[in-house]
Amino acid sequence: MSASEKLPQFPKPYWRDIELPDFDQLKEDISVDVAVVGAGITGITAAYLLSKEGLKVALIEADKVLDGTTGHTTAKLTAQHNLIYDELINHFGEDKARLYYESHMSAIQFVEKEVNEKGIECDFSKQDAYIYATTEKYKNKLQTEWDAYQKLGIDGALKDTIPFKIQVTGALLMKNQAQYHPLKFLKSLLNEAVTAGCLVYEKTTATDIEDDKTEPKVYVKGGHKVTCKHLIMATHFPFYDKIGLFFARMYADRSYAIAIKTDQEYPGGMYISADTPSRSIRSTPLDGETLWIIGGESHKTGQGINTMQHYEAVADFAKTTFNAKEILYRWSAQDLVTLDKVPYIGPITEDRERVLVATGYKKWGMTTGILAGHVLRDYVLHRENPYKELYEPTRFHADPDVKSTFTTVGDIAKHFIKGKLEYTEKHADDLQEGEGSVVMFNGKRAGAYKDENGKLFVVDTTCKHMGCECEWNAGEKTWDCPCHGSRYAVNGEVIEGPALSGLDLLEKK
Repeated sequence: MSASEKLPQFPKPYWRDIELPDFDQLKEDISVDVAVVGAGITGITAAYLLSKEGLKVALIEADKVLDGTTGHTTAKLTAQHNLIYDELINHFGEDKARLYYESHMSAIQFVEKEVNEKGIECDFSKQDAYIYATTEKYKNKLQTEWDAYQKLGIDGALKDTIPFKIQVTGALLMKNQAQYHPLKFLKSLLNEAVTAGCLVYEKTTATDIEDDKTEPKVYVKGGHKVTCKHLIMATHFPFYDKIGLFFARMYADRSYAIAIKTDQEYPGGMYISADTPSRSIRSTPLDGETLWIIGGESHKTGQGINTMQHYEAVADFAKTTFNAKEILYRWSAQDLVTLDKVPYIGPITEDRERVLVATGYKKWGMTTGILAGHVLRDYVLHRENPYKELYEPTRFHADPDVKSTFTTVGDIAKHFIKGKLEYTEKHADDLQEGEGSVVMFNGKRAGAYKDENGKLFVVDTTCKHMGCECEWNAGEKTWDCPCHGSRYAVNGEVIEGPALSGLDLLEKK
């Protein structure tokens, strides 16, 4: 039996076995001090911190709280963001590179402090983190990164081995990192925010803003609005991107993970490969047992090979390297990468200080979301914060921003044209049950999916964000935009922005 045949087809990630509270939809106009759009890690952290300061906060979520990117990602808390610190020193200097490290360490310390003081049961544990290399090329890169660690005073070490049957050429250790159960932790913060007076609205989709530079207004589907003194956009990709040009300053990246059982005893620590294809290894407790979490296979959303092949590659690695006995869960995550690999946190433009944004966390949202909540709080309260300048969205650096801008825009243009010119002879009637594909429908490009019961869904694949043509994602059974990362269900409904409206449903039978 192949690895792919062993993969659960419709998994529920292990950390999502937790009951979350239900909230009503916004049904009237309201006025608050701060409107926070997006109830993920950033939104809930910011709402918690601001509510505790006595401000009236409204938390607005298009779907369910903690059901977006935060609810579909793993729970690694670390400042070891692969090989980043030598690059940061070269682009920004030692002082800002050190601030980057310190800001993420402060997020870990915040979680640890909250867990200890409030007794939050969220599987928090301190872990060392490792980047390992399997080639001489990346062995040299580890040495360069270790030199950067020493310049910045990062607590770590250069090692020769890791405790797995993997032939490595070296490994770089960063001490005092951590992992936890994100939903258990954030549910606790959310409950405290609500107790402190925070208003929470679900199934309330923000569609537009009006900024008169004194009282921003958020408009939602249904015609109601929220008037506020500060607006925080914490929606992974900013739902309002008419200013700031974030669609041209980031790209969406997907990665894959599985949870396995094995007879081997987990040795502790969290591991990620420096080489490609990427591989990550860590563990988590579950019902008195230890699950191994194996991940990797990064690629741009809507681009590349059949997505099921990424799951198969991770499963094959788990089987051959760790003798995986059973694959219990599989899932994928979507991350946004900025031009210089540093997130955007702060005012959306220089002259709109009341409209704040947090986005571009790459693969490190568990720490970045926490630190973003603190930075955004300090913007609202007009407090000093040592990390504001590092993360301000309006920054621009000739190196690497210019080169990255041309690369990103060029890639978007390539896929825009490719989608428009694509032709297929396949038709909806040709699909097997459980199959999705680009097809010809009434003489035009469309997307079709036939479910396991034979029900057919045909959609117009033109993305509602900026008109790129979506591609079929077989692993998640979604339509994914290769330009800016919007994702849609088989019936065309929006799963992930920046798109705000769904694909046109052409046929359902």
